[in-house]
Amino acid sequence: MSWMDRAACRDVDPEIFFPLSAPDTEAGQAAEVKAKGVCGGCRVREECLGRAFRLSAVHGVWGGLGERERRKGGSAVQESAS
Repeated sequence: MSWMDRAACRDVDPEIFFPLSAPDTEAGQAAEVKAKGVCGGCRVREECLGRAFRLSAVHGVWGGLGERERRKGGSAVQESAS
């Protein structure tokens, strides 16, 4: 079983994590809050975040971090997620 099979988001609408709305809009921010709520209790957050960095993911919430958070703390967060 892969880490993705154990993820808290496996049965959640991906639109929450990858909203069509821009992240700086009210709808985008609301989706990010929901996504982070799902990530908050997830047991595979580190694996997810590590994958985001390996893929150089630009969009969405991965491992409980939004786009801006990953860009800001990228190298420090990436090292701890690896």
